[in-house]
Amino acid sequence: MKRYHFILPVILLTAISPLLSAQQLPSVELPDELQFVLTNYETHWANNDAKALANLFTEDGFILRPRNSPTRGHADIEEAYKNSGGDLKLRAFDYSIEGNLGYILGGYTYGSRTEDVGKFTLVLKKVEGIWLIHSDMDNGNG
Repeated sequence: MKRYHFILPVILLTAISPLLSAQQLPSVELPDELQFVLTNYETHWANNDAKALANLFTEDGFILRPRNSPTRGHADIEEAYKNSGGDLKLRAFDYSIEGNLGYILGGYTYGSRTEDVGKFTLVLKKVEGIWLIHSDMDNGNG
């Protein structure tokens, strides 16, 4: 019987680990110029406007999605987002700017949900005074 003493802690840890990982990181306030990127993304997504979404990216920008090959450049990004849209909500939980490069780490959800259903990393480049997305990598929480 002694050899089974380790099983109960393992079972308990396995049972509660999803609850521990479900904790949502707090949001941070972004500088206006970075918040503008997220707001435009949400707006164009809500309007099912693939062309406008693609124009938020650098000319050689990427989208990196689960179970998909990397997508690069405005034309391919527009094609990838062609049938995308809905009530997307983006929020940041970290960011940094250094010169003409920056990033935003955040979570996303849809509609009236309050908990994040996924997370993202945006790598940003400032091009001619405007912050553009160079890489958008996201994945769901499930």
